[in-house]
Amino acid sequence: MNGWSILTIVQLLFFGMGAYYFFTKSKKKLVGGGFSPDENLKQMEALENMRERMLTEPLSEQTRPRDLSEIIGQEKAIKALRAALCGPNPQHILIYGPPGVGKTAAARLILEEAKNKEESPFDENAKFVEIDATTLQFDERNIADPLMGSVHDPIYQGAGVFGQVGVPQPRPGAICEAHGGVLFIDEIGELHPVQMNKLLKVLEDRIARFQSSYYNRDNKHTPPYIHEIFQKGIPADFRLIGATTRNPSDIPPALRSRCTEVFFEGLDEKAVEQIARNSLNRGNIPYEEGLCERIACYARGGRDTVNMVQSLTSLATMEGNRKITFEDLDWVAEAGRYQPILRRRVNGKAQVGVVNGMAVVGGGGGTLLAVEATVQKSTKGILTVTGIVEEEEIKGRQRSSRRKSNARSSAENVLTVLEKYGFVKEEYQVHINFPGGTPVDGPSAGIAMFLAVYSAFTGVAVEGDIALTGEIGLRGQVLPVGGVADKLAAAVEAGVRWAFIPKENWREAFTKLGITVEPLDNVDDLLEQVFRKDGDRVVIDESSILTAKERD
Repeated sequence: MNGWSILTIVQLLFFGMGAYYFFTKSKKKLVGGGFSPDENLKQMEALENMRERMLTEPLSEQTRPRDLSEIIGQEKAIKALRAALCGPNPQHILIYGPPGVGKTAAARLILEEAKNKEESPFDENAKFVEIDATTLQFDERNIADPLMGSVHDPIYQGAGVFGQVGVPQPRPGAICEAHGGVLFIDEIGELHPVQMNKLLKVLEDRIARFQSSYYNRDNKHTPPYIHEIFQKGIPADFRLIGATTRNPSDIPPALRSRCTEVFFEGLDEKAVEQIARNSLNRGNIPYEEGLCERIACYARGGRDTVNMVQSLTSLATMEGNRKITFEDLDWVAEAGRYQPILRRRVNGKAQVGVVNGMAVVGGGGGTLLAVEATVQKSTKGILTVTGIVEEEEIKGRQRSSRRKSNARSSAENVLTVLEKYGFVKEEYQVHINFPGGTPVDGPSAGIAMFLAVYSAFTGVAVEGDIALTGEIGLRGQVLPVGGVADKLAAAVEAGVRWAFIPKENWREAFTKLGITVEPLDNVDDLLEQVFRKDGDRVVIDESSILTAKERD
Protein backbone atom coordinates (compact mmCIF):
# COMPACT_ATOMS: atom_id res chain seq x y z
CA MET A 1 0.00 0.00 0.00
CA ASN A 2 2.80 2.37 0.84
CA GLY A 3 4.50 1.48 -2.47
CA TRP A 4 1.34 2.24 -4.38
CA SER A 5 0.99 5.61 -2.62
CA ILE A 6 4.58 6.60 -3.44
CA LEU A 7 4.11 5.69 -7.14
CA THR A 8 0.91 7.67 -7.26
CA ILE A 9 2.56 10.69 -5.69
CA VAL A 10 5.45 10.53 -8.21
CA GLN A 11 3.03 10.30 -11.14
CA LEU A 12 1.01 13.22 -9.83
CA LEU A 13 4.20 15.21 -9.37
CA PHE A 14 5.33 14.66 -12.98
CA PHE A 15 1.84 15.41 -14.26
CA GLY A 16 1.79 18.65 -12.31
CA MET A 17 5.18 19.72 -13.61
CA GLY A 18 4.11 19.03 -17.23
CA ALA A 19 0.89 20.91 -16.76
CA TYR A 20 2.73 23.87 -15.25
CA TYR A 21 5.24 23.89 -18.16
CA PHE A 22 2.56 23.94 -20.84
CA PHE A 23 0.53 26.49 -18.87
CA THR A 24 3.46 28.94 -18.67
CA LYS A 25 4.33 28.44 -22.35
CA SER A 26 0.75 29.05 -23.42
CA LYS A 27 0.65 32.28 -21.40
CA LYS A 28 3.68 33.59 -23.29
CA LYS A 29 2.20 32.80 -26.70
CA LEU A 30 0.41 35.44 -28.73
CA VAL A 31 -3.27 35.16 -29.49
CA GLY A 32 -2.52 34.09 -33.08
CA GLY A 33 -0.25 31.28 -31.95
CA GLY A 34 2.92 33.03 -33.19
CA PHE A 35 6.24 33.79 -31.53
CA SER A 36 6.58 34.58 -27.90
CA PRO A 37 7.05 38.31 -27.13
CA ASP A 38 10.76 37.77 -26.59
CA GLU A 39 11.19 35.91 -29.88
CA ASN A 40 9.07 38.45 -31.75
CA LEU A 41 11.18 41.32 -30.35
CA LYS A 42 14.36 39.51 -31.36
CA GLN A 43 13.17 39.00 -34.94
CA MET A 44 11.93 42.58 -35.26
CA GLU A 45 15.33 43.87 -34.13
CA ALA A 46 17.00 41.66 -36.76
CA LEU A 47 14.75 43.10 -39.45
CA GLU A 48 15.48 46.66 -38.38
CA ASN A 49 19.21 45.96 -38.41
CA MET A 50 18.93 44.59 -41.96
CA ARG A 51 17.03 47.70 -43.09
CA GLU A 52 19.68 49.98 -41.61
CA ARG A 53 22.54 48.16 -43.37
CA MET A 54 22.59 49.42 -46.95
CA LEU A 55 25.24 49.41 -49.63
CA THR A 56 25.85 52.37 -51.90
CA GLU A 57 23.52 52.79 -54.84
CA PRO A 58 24.85 50.91 -57.91
CA LEU A 59 25.87 53.03 -60.88
CA SER A 60 23.18 51.32 -62.93
CA GLU A 61 20.60 52.77 -60.53
CA GLN A 62 22.26 56.18 -60.47
CA THR A 63 22.23 56.39 -64.26
CA ARG A 64 18.69 55.13 -64.71
CA PRO A 65 16.81 57.79 -66.73
CA ARG A 66 14.80 60.18 -64.57
CA ASP A 67 13.62 62.19 -67.54
CA LEU A 68 12.70 61.25 -71.10
CA SER A 69 15.52 63.45 -72.39
CA GLU A 70 17.97 61.03 -70.73
CA ILE A 71 16.80 58.11 -72.90
CA ILE A 72 19.31 58.31 -75.72
CA GLY A 73 18.66 57.46 -79.37
CA GLN A 74 14.94 56.62 -79.11
CA GLU A 75 13.23 59.85 -80.15
CA LYS A 76 10.86 58.18 -82.64
CA ALA A 77 9.86 55.42 -80.21
CA ILE A 78 9.21 57.91 -77.39
CA LYS A 79 7.02 60.00 -79.67
CA ALA A 80 5.06 56.88 -80.59
CA LEU A 81 4.67 55.94 -76.91
CA ARG A 82 3.37 59.41 -76.10
CA ALA A 83 0.83 59.19 -78.91
CA ALA A 84 -0.39 55.81 -77.69
CA LEU A 85 -0.53 56.53 -73.94
CA CYS A 86 -0.96 60.26 -73.30
CA GLY A 87 -4.21 60.94 -75.15
CA PRO A 88 -7.82 60.70 -73.95
CA ASN A 89 -8.02 57.07 -75.15
CA PRO A 90 -4.75 55.35 -74.22
CA GLN A 91 -3.96 52.15 -76.08
CA HIS A 92 -2.46 48.80 -75.19
CA ILE A 93 1.16 48.78 -76.38
CA LEU A 94 3.77 46.24 -77.49
CA ILE A 95 7.37 47.48 -77.37
CA TYR A 96 10.00 45.66 -79.42
CA GLY A 97 13.71 46.21 -79.05
CA PRO A 98 17.04 44.82 -77.82
CA PRO A 99 17.82 44.76 -74.09
CA GLY A 100 19.21 47.82 -72.36
CA VAL A 101 17.78 50.53 -74.63
CA GLY A 102 15.28 52.10 -72.19
CA LYS A 103 11.97 50.33 -72.87
CA THR A 104 10.92 50.02 -69.22
CA ALA A 105 12.19 53.46 -68.20
CA ALA A 106 10.39 55.14 -71.11
CA ALA A 107 7.08 53.43 -70.31
CA ARG A 108 7.30 54.40 -66.63
CA LEU A 109 8.16 58.04 -67.37
CA ILE A 110 5.47 58.45 -70.02
CA LEU A 111 2.80 57.21 -67.60
CA GLU A 112 3.89 59.96 -65.20
CA GLU A 113 3.60 62.44 -68.05
CA ALA A 114 0.13 61.16 -68.95
CA LYS A 115 -1.06 61.54 -65.35
CA ASN A 116 -0.43 65.29 -65.58
CA LYS A 117 -2.60 65.78 -68.66
CA GLU A 118 -6.18 66.94 -68.12
CA GLU A 119 -7.61 64.83 -70.93
CA SER A 120 -5.94 61.64 -69.71
CA PRO A 121 -8.04 59.02 -67.86
CA PHE A 122 -5.02 58.19 -65.66
CA ASP A 123 -5.41 59.97 -62.32
CA GLU A 124 -2.65 60.83 -59.86
CA ASN A 125 -3.01 57.45 -58.14
CA ALA A 126 -2.53 55.40 -61.32
CA LYS A 127 -0.02 52.61 -60.65
CA PHE A 128 2.78 51.27 -62.80
CA VAL A 129 2.77 47.56 -61.97
CA GLU A 130 5.80 45.75 -63.36
CA ILE A 131 6.10 42.00 -63.70
CA ASP A 132 8.51 39.73 -65.59
CA ALA A 133 6.94 37.00 -67.71
CA THR A 134 10.02 34.78 -67.36
CA THR A 135 9.24 34.35 -63.65
CA LEU A 136 5.56 33.50 -64.14
CA GLN A 137 5.63 29.74 -64.01
CA PHE A 138 2.34 28.27 -65.21
CA ASP A 139 0.56 26.28 -62.49
CA GLU A 140 -2.21 24.01 -63.76
CA ARG A 141 -3.61 23.72 -60.22
CA ASN A 142 -3.86 27.52 -60.03
CA ILE A 143 -2.73 27.54 -56.40
CA ALA A 144 -0.67 30.70 -56.98
CA ASP A 145 -0.81 32.97 -60.02
CA PRO A 146 0.82 36.37 -59.44
CA LEU A 147 -0.43 37.64 -62.81
CA MET A 148 -4.09 36.59 -63.02
CA GLY A 149 -4.73 35.92 -59.34
CA SER A 150 -5.81 32.65 -57.72
CA VAL A 151 -8.25 31.12 -55.23
CA HIS A 152 -7.06 29.82 -51.87
CA ASP A 153 -9.32 26.81 -51.45
CA PRO A 154 -10.09 25.39 -47.99
CA ILE A 155 -8.02 22.26 -48.56
CA TYR A 156 -4.77 24.21 -48.99
CA GLN A 157 -2.34 24.91 -46.18
CA GLY A 158 -2.81 28.36 -44.73
CA ALA A 159 -6.54 28.64 -45.45
CA GLY A 160 -7.00 29.81 -41.85
CA VAL A 161 -10.41 30.43 -40.31
CA PHE A 162 -12.08 30.60 -43.74
CA GLY A 163 -10.79 27.13 -44.52
CA GLN A 164 -12.29 25.73 -41.33
CA VAL A 165 -15.77 26.73 -42.49
CA GLY A 166 -15.23 25.75 -46.14
CA VAL A 167 -14.95 29.24 -47.64
CA PRO A 168 -12.56 29.73 -50.64
CA GLN A 169 -10.60 32.99 -50.65
CA PRO A 170 -9.89 34.86 -53.94
CA ARG A 171 -6.39 36.34 -54.11
CA PRO A 172 -6.14 39.12 -56.74
CA GLY A 173 -3.10 39.23 -59.02
CA ALA A 174 -1.20 41.95 -60.87
CA ILE A 175 -4.05 42.58 -63.30
CA CYS A 176 -6.21 43.79 -60.40
CA GLU A 177 -3.39 45.70 -58.75
CA ALA A 178 -2.89 47.61 -62.01
CA HIS A 179 -6.57 48.67 -62.20
CA GLY A 180 -6.70 52.29 -63.33
CA GLY A 181 -3.04 52.31 -64.33
CA VAL A 182 -0.50 50.40 -66.40
CA LEU A 183 0.48 46.74 -66.27
CA PHE A 184 3.99 46.39 -67.67
CA ILE A 185 4.94 42.81 -68.60
CA ASP A 186 8.60 42.45 -69.48
CA GLU A 187 9.47 39.69 -71.96
CA ILE A 188 5.78 39.19 -72.67
CA GLY A 189 6.66 36.74 -75.42
CA GLU A 190 7.64 34.21 -72.74
CA LEU A 191 4.11 33.88 -71.30
CA HIS A 192 2.64 30.38 -71.34
CA PRO A 193 -0.10 30.07 -74.02
CA VAL A 194 -2.76 29.46 -71.36
CA GLN A 195 -1.69 32.59 -69.47
CA MET A 196 -1.68 34.55 -72.72
CA ASN A 197 -5.24 33.47 -73.54
CA LYS A 198 -6.43 34.40 -70.05
CA LEU A 199 -4.78 37.79 -70.39
CA LEU A 200 -6.49 38.40 -73.73
CA LYS A 201 -9.85 37.69 -72.12
CA VAL A 202 -9.14 40.19 -69.36
CA LEU A 203 -8.14 42.83 -71.94
CA GLU A 204 -11.49 42.30 -73.62
CA ASP A 205 -13.76 42.18 -70.53
CA ARG A 206 -11.70 44.37 -68.17
CA ILE A 207 -12.80 42.07 -65.36
CA ALA A 208 -10.83 39.45 -63.41
CA ARG A 209 -13.02 36.43 -62.76
CA PHE A 210 -12.47 33.69 -60.18
CA GLN A 211 -13.82 30.16 -59.94
CA SER A 212 -13.73 27.45 -57.28
CA SER A 213 -15.54 24.17 -56.88
CA TYR A 214 -15.67 24.97 -53.15
CA TYR A 215 -17.70 28.14 -53.61
CA ASN A 216 -21.30 27.77 -52.45
CA ARG A 217 -23.81 30.60 -52.83
CA ASP A 218 -25.77 29.25 -49.84
CA ASN A 219 -22.85 29.06 -47.42
CA LYS A 220 -23.88 31.44 -44.62
CA HIS A 221 -20.29 31.68 -43.40
CA THR A 222 -19.15 33.29 -46.68
CA PRO A 223 -18.66 37.08 -46.31
CA PRO A 224 -20.69 39.25 -48.75
CA TYR A 225 -17.53 40.61 -50.46
CA ILE A 226 -16.46 37.08 -51.41
CA HIS A 227 -19.92 36.45 -52.86
CA GLU A 228 -19.49 39.68 -54.84
CA ILE A 229 -16.10 38.60 -56.20
CA PHE A 230 -17.22 35.14 -57.31
CA GLN A 231 -20.43 36.42 -58.88
CA LYS A 232 -19.23 39.66 -60.51
CA GLY A 233 -15.44 39.51 -60.55
CA ILE A 234 -12.91 42.23 -59.66
CA PRO A 235 -12.38 45.26 -61.95
CA ALA A 236 -9.17 45.01 -63.99
CA ASP A 237 -9.29 48.04 -66.27
CA PHE A 238 -5.69 48.86 -67.11
CA ARG A 239 -3.52 49.51 -70.11
CA LEU A 240 -1.10 46.75 -70.99
CA ILE A 241 2.45 47.56 -72.04
CA GLY A 242 4.33 44.45 -73.09
CA ALA A 243 8.05 44.58 -73.82
CA THR A 244 9.94 41.93 -75.74
CA THR A 245 13.26 41.26 -77.41
CA ARG A 246 11.55 38.85 -79.80
CA ASN A 247 10.51 39.59 -83.36
CA PRO A 248 6.88 40.57 -84.04
CA SER A 249 6.34 37.25 -85.82
CA ASP A 250 6.98 35.45 -82.50
CA ILE A 251 4.12 37.24 -80.73
CA PRO A 252 0.57 35.80 -81.00
CA PRO A 253 -1.46 37.67 -83.65
CA ALA A 254 -4.40 37.92 -81.24
CA LEU A 255 -2.29 40.02 -78.87
CA ARG A 256 -0.70 42.11 -81.62
CA SER A 257 -4.12 42.99 -83.04
CA ARG A 258 -5.11 44.53 -79.69
CA CYS A 259 -1.97 46.65 -79.32
CA THR A 260 -0.15 49.58 -80.83
CA GLU A 261 3.34 48.41 -81.77
CA VAL A 262 6.36 50.57 -80.96
CA PHE A 263 9.93 49.76 -82.01
CA PHE A 264 13.03 50.74 -80.03
CA GLU A 265 16.25 50.73 -82.02
CA GLY A 266 19.61 49.28 -81.10
CA LEU A 267 21.96 52.00 -79.93
CA ASP A 268 24.38 53.44 -82.44
CA GLU A 269 27.86 54.71 -81.63
CA LYS A 270 26.75 58.25 -80.86
CA ALA A 271 24.10 57.04 -78.42
CA VAL A 272 26.57 54.76 -76.61
CA GLU A 273 29.07 57.61 -76.41
CA GLN A 274 26.46 59.86 -74.81
CA ILE A 275 25.46 57.22 -72.27
CA ALA A 276 29.12 56.67 -71.39
CA ARG A 277 29.65 60.42 -71.03
CA ASN A 278 26.62 60.81 -68.74
CA SER A 279 27.72 57.88 -66.59
CA LEU A 280 31.32 59.07 -66.28
CA ASN A 281 30.23 62.60 -65.39
CA ARG A 282 28.03 61.31 -62.57
CA GLY A 283 31.03 59.52 -61.13
CA ASN A 284 32.91 62.86 -60.86
CA ILE A 285 36.20 61.21 -61.81
CA PRO A 286 38.37 62.72 -64.59
CA TYR A 287 39.00 60.67 -67.70
CA GLU A 288 41.08 60.95 -70.84
CA GLU A 289 39.58 62.75 -73.80
CA GLY A 290 38.18 60.33 -76.37
CA LEU A 291 37.48 57.60 -73.79
CA CYS A 292 33.72 57.63 -74.51
CA GLU A 293 34.37 57.07 -78.21
CA ARG A 294 36.59 54.11 -77.35
CA ILE A 295 33.92 52.63 -75.03
CA ALA A 296 31.50 52.74 -77.97
CA CYS A 297 33.84 50.36 -79.79
CA TYR A 298 33.05 47.66 -77.20
CA ALA A 299 29.62 48.33 -75.67
CA ARG A 300 26.57 46.99 -77.52
CA GLY A 301 23.95 48.68 -75.39
CA GLY A 302 23.20 50.82 -72.37
CA ARG A 303 23.85 48.07 -69.84
CA ASP A 304 27.20 47.14 -71.36
CA THR A 305 28.17 50.81 -71.27
CA VAL A 306 27.21 51.33 -67.63
CA ASN A 307 28.92 48.10 -66.55
CA MET A 308 32.16 49.15 -68.22
CA VAL A 309 31.98 52.61 -66.67
CA GLN A 310 31.29 51.03 -63.26
CA SER A 311 34.46 48.93 -63.55
CA LEU A 312 36.52 51.89 -64.76
CA THR A 313 35.27 54.11 -61.95
CA SER A 314 35.94 51.49 -59.28
CA LEU A 315 39.43 50.88 -60.63
CA ALA A 316 40.30 54.57 -60.54
CA THR A 317 38.70 55.09 -57.11
CA MET A 318 40.76 52.29 -55.54
CA GLU A 319 43.86 54.13 -56.66
CA GLY A 320 43.02 57.55 -55.25
CA ASN A 321 40.43 58.93 -57.67
CA ARG A 322 43.02 59.21 -60.41
CA LYS A 323 42.21 59.95 -64.04
CA ILE A 324 40.71 57.06 -66.01
CA THR A 325 42.98 56.11 -68.91
CA PHE A 326 42.78 54.17 -72.16
CA GLU A 327 44.98 51.56 -70.53
CA ASP A 328 42.26 51.06 -67.88
CA LEU A 329 39.67 50.56 -70.62
CA ASP A 330 41.83 47.98 -72.38
CA TRP A 331 42.17 46.08 -69.08
CA VAL A 332 38.39 46.18 -68.44
CA ALA A 333 37.67 45.02 -71.99
CA GLU A 334 40.09 42.12 -71.63
CA ALA A 335 38.89 41.13 -68.14
CA GLY A 336 35.24 41.26 -69.19
CA ARG A 337 35.85 39.50 -72.52
CA TYR A 338 34.37 42.43 -74.44
CA GLN A 339 34.95 41.99 -78.16
CA PRO A 340 35.44 44.99 -80.46
CA ILE A 341 32.35 45.77 -82.53
CA LEU A 342 33.01 45.69 -86.24
CA ARG A 343 30.87 48.48 -87.67
CA ARG A 344 30.91 48.59 -91.43
CA ARG A 345 32.08 51.81 -93.05
CA VAL A 346 31.72 52.42 -96.75
CA ASN A 347 34.84 52.85 -98.83
CA GLY A 348 34.49 55.98 -100.92
CA LYS A 349 36.82 54.57 -103.56
CA ALA A 350 35.16 53.56 -106.83
CA GLN A 351 35.55 49.85 -107.65
CA VAL A 352 34.60 47.58 -110.51
CA GLY A 353 32.11 44.88 -109.60
CA VAL A 354 31.72 45.92 -105.94
CA VAL A 355 28.65 47.68 -104.51
CA ASN A 356 27.00 48.16 -101.11
CA GLY A 357 23.70 46.40 -100.53
CA MET A 358 21.33 47.24 -97.67
CA ALA A 359 19.79 44.47 -95.60
CA VAL A 360 17.91 43.76 -92.36
CA VAL A 361 19.46 41.52 -89.73
CA GLY A 362 17.91 39.62 -86.83
CA GLY A 363 16.03 41.82 -84.35
CA GLY A 364 14.97 44.24 -87.06
CA GLY A 365 18.11 46.39 -87.34
CA GLY A 366 19.60 47.43 -90.63
CA THR A 367 23.07 46.70 -91.94
CA LEU A 368 25.21 47.12 -95.03
CA LEU A 369 26.65 44.18 -96.89
CA ALA A 370 29.14 44.07 -99.72
CA VAL A 371 28.16 42.50 -103.03
CA GLU A 372 31.03 41.40 -105.29
CA ALA A 373 30.80 40.16 -108.86
CA THR A 374 33.13 38.96 -111.58
CA VAL A 375 32.26 38.25 -115.22
CA GLN A 376 34.52 36.14 -117.44
CA LYS A 377 34.25 34.64 -120.91
CA SER A 378 33.31 30.97 -120.87
CA THR A 379 32.41 28.19 -123.30
CA LYS A 380 29.17 27.75 -121.42
CA GLY A 381 27.07 29.91 -119.12
CA ILE A 382 27.86 29.36 -115.43
CA LEU A 383 26.33 31.18 -112.44
CA THR A 384 27.95 30.84 -109.01
CA VAL A 385 26.56 32.51 -105.88
CA THR A 386 28.63 32.24 -102.68
CA GLY A 387 28.72 33.74 -99.21
CA ILE A 388 25.02 33.31 -98.52
CA VAL A 389 23.36 31.19 -95.87
CA GLU A 390 21.50 28.70 -98.04
CA GLU A 391 19.15 27.56 -95.29
CA GLU A 392 18.16 29.33 -92.09
CA GLU A 393 16.24 27.97 -89.08
CA ILE A 394 13.59 30.33 -87.75
CA LYS A 395 12.44 29.55 -84.21
CA GLY A 396 8.99 30.65 -83.09
CA ARG A 397 7.19 30.41 -79.76
CA GLN A 398 5.65 27.02 -80.43
CA ARG A 399 7.36 25.72 -83.55
CA SER A 400 10.43 26.10 -85.71
CA SER A 401 10.65 26.35 -89.47
CA ARG A 402 13.42 26.33 -92.05
CA ARG A 403 13.67 28.90 -94.81
CA LYS A 404 15.80 28.44 -97.90
CA SER A 405 17.44 31.49 -99.39
CA ASN A 406 16.24 32.51 -102.85
CA ALA A 407 19.29 34.68 -103.54
CA ARG A 408 20.24 32.40 -106.42
CA SER A 409 16.79 32.83 -107.98
CA SER A 410 17.20 36.59 -107.73
CA ALA A 411 20.62 36.29 -109.39
CA GLU A 412 19.00 34.41 -112.28
CA ASN A 413 16.62 37.35 -112.73
CA VAL A 414 19.62 39.69 -112.81
CA LEU A 415 21.20 37.79 -115.72
CA THR A 416 17.94 37.83 -117.64
CA VAL A 417 17.59 41.61 -117.23
CA LEU A 418 21.23 42.12 -118.31
CA GLU A 419 20.46 40.61 -121.71
CA LYS A 420 18.92 43.92 -122.84
CA TYR A 421 22.36 45.50 -122.31
CA GLY A 422 24.23 43.06 -124.58
CA PHE A 423 24.90 40.31 -122.05
CA VAL A 424 24.58 36.68 -123.27
CA LYS A 425 24.18 34.17 -120.45
CA GLU A 426 25.58 31.26 -122.44
CA GLU A 427 28.88 33.06 -123.07
CA TYR A 428 29.90 34.12 -119.57
CA GLN A 429 30.83 32.73 -116.19
CA VAL A 430 29.33 34.97 -113.48
CA HIS A 431 30.38 34.75 -109.85
CA ILE A 432 28.44 36.74 -107.21
CA ASN A 433 29.77 36.77 -103.66
CA PHE A 434 28.46 38.12 -100.33
CA PRO A 435 31.51 38.43 -98.03
CA GLY A 436 30.92 37.66 -94.36
CA GLY A 437 28.31 34.91 -94.62
CA THR A 438 25.41 37.24 -93.81
CA PRO A 439 21.96 35.59 -94.06
CA VAL A 440 20.60 36.90 -97.38
CA ASP A 441 17.03 36.15 -98.33
CA GLY A 442 17.62 37.30 -101.87
CA PRO A 443 14.95 39.59 -103.32
CA SER A 444 16.00 42.81 -101.58
CA ALA A 445 19.57 42.34 -102.84
CA GLY A 446 18.34 42.16 -106.44
CA ILE A 447 19.34 45.60 -107.71
CA ALA A 448 22.62 45.48 -105.76
CA MET A 449 23.51 42.24 -107.55
CA PHE A 450 22.42 43.77 -110.85
CA LEU A 451 24.65 46.80 -110.45
CA ALA A 452 27.62 44.70 -109.32
CA VAL A 453 27.34 42.34 -112.31
CA TYR A 454 26.71 45.26 -114.70
CA SER A 455 29.84 46.98 -113.42
CA ALA A 456 31.92 43.80 -113.80
CA PHE A 457 30.51 43.22 -117.28
CA THR A 458 31.19 46.74 -118.57
CA GLY A 459 34.40 47.31 -116.63
CA VAL A 460 33.08 50.62 -115.26
CA ALA A 461 33.62 51.34 -111.56
CA VAL A 462 30.82 52.15 -109.12
CA GLU A 463 31.34 54.81 -106.50
CA GLY A 464 31.91 53.42 -103.02
CA ASP A 465 29.60 55.78 -101.12
CA ILE A 466 26.31 54.55 -102.58
CA ALA A 467 24.03 51.77 -101.30
CA LEU A 468 21.03 49.98 -102.78
CA THR A 469 18.04 47.84 -101.87
CA GLY A 470 15.17 46.53 -103.95
CA GLU A 471 13.86 43.41 -105.66
CA ILE A 472 14.36 43.14 -109.40
CA GLY A 473 11.71 41.86 -111.80
CA LEU A 474 12.27 40.06 -115.09
CA ARG A 475 11.46 43.22 -117.02
CA GLY A 476 13.88 45.31 -115.00
CA GLN A 477 11.32 46.84 -112.66
CA VAL A 478 12.45 47.65 -109.11
CA LEU A 479 9.94 46.15 -106.67
CA PRO A 480 9.28 47.20 -103.04
CA VAL A 481 10.95 45.48 -100.10
CA GLY A 482 10.67 45.62 -96.32
CA GLY A 483 12.70 47.29 -93.58
CA VAL A 484 13.72 50.30 -95.69
CA ALA A 485 13.78 52.73 -92.74
CA ASP A 486 16.14 50.45 -90.77
CA LYS A 487 18.33 49.95 -93.83
CA LEU A 488 18.63 53.68 -94.43
CA ALA A 489 19.52 54.28 -90.77
CA ALA A 490 22.38 51.80 -91.14
CA ALA A 491 23.43 53.51 -94.38
CA VAL A 492 23.63 56.88 -92.64
CA GLU A 493 25.76 55.43 -89.85
CA ALA A 494 28.07 53.76 -92.38
CA GLY A 495 28.75 57.03 -94.21
CA VAL A 496 26.68 56.42 -97.34
CA ARG A 497 26.12 59.53 -99.48
CA TRP A 498 23.59 58.16 -102.00
CA ALA A 499 20.94 55.52 -101.31
CA PHE A 500 18.66 53.95 -103.93
CA ILE A 501 15.35 52.38 -102.94
CA PRO A 502 12.16 51.26 -104.75
CA LYS A 503 9.83 54.11 -105.59
CA GLU A 504 6.95 52.46 -103.71
CA ASN A 505 9.03 52.53 -100.52
CA TRP A 506 9.89 56.21 -100.73
CA ARG A 507 8.60 58.56 -98.01
CA GLU A 508 8.96 62.27 -97.43
CA ALA A 509 10.65 61.61 -94.08
CA PHE A 510 13.68 60.19 -95.93
CA THR A 511 14.60 63.72 -97.06
CA LYS A 512 15.59 64.55 -93.48
CA LEU A 513 18.18 61.79 -93.06
CA GLY A 514 21.11 63.89 -94.23
CA ILE A 515 21.81 61.72 -97.29
CA THR A 516 20.31 61.69 -100.79
CA VAL A 517 17.65 58.99 -101.15
CA GLU A 518 16.67 58.30 -104.76
CA PRO A 519 13.45 56.41 -105.65
CA LEU A 520 13.69 53.92 -108.53
CA ASP A 521 11.08 52.60 -110.96
CA ASN A 522 13.39 50.34 -112.97
CA VAL A 523 17.04 49.54 -113.61
CA ASP A 524 17.23 52.18 -116.36
CA ASP A 525 16.57 54.78 -113.65
CA LEU A 526 19.33 53.19 -111.57
CA LEU A 527 21.93 53.36 -114.34
CA GLU A 528 20.90 56.93 -115.17
CA GLN A 529 21.34 57.99 -111.55
CA VAL A 530 24.59 56.11 -110.88
CA PHE A 531 26.48 56.83 -114.09
CA ARG A 532 25.00 59.91 -115.73
CA LYS A 533 23.71 62.26 -113.06
CA ASP A 534 26.75 64.49 -112.42
CA GLY A 535 29.66 65.60 -114.53
CA ASP A 536 32.03 63.42 -112.50
CA ARG A 537 30.06 60.25 -113.25
CA VAL A 538 30.94 57.97 -116.13
CA VAL A 539 28.63 57.88 -119.15
CA ILE A 540 27.89 54.33 -120.26
CA ASP A 541 26.87 53.76 -123.85
CA GLU A 542 26.59 50.79 -126.18
CA SER A 543 30.12 51.19 -127.49
CA SER A 544 31.63 50.91 -124.02
CA ILE A 545 29.69 47.69 -123.46
CA LEU A 546 30.96 46.20 -126.72
CA THR A 547 34.52 47.22 -125.89
CA ALA A 548 34.26 45.42 -122.56
CA LYS A 549 32.99 42.29 -124.29
CA GLU A 550 35.79 42.35 -126.81
CA ARG A 551 38.30 42.78 -124.02
CA ASP A 552 37.03 39.58 -122.38
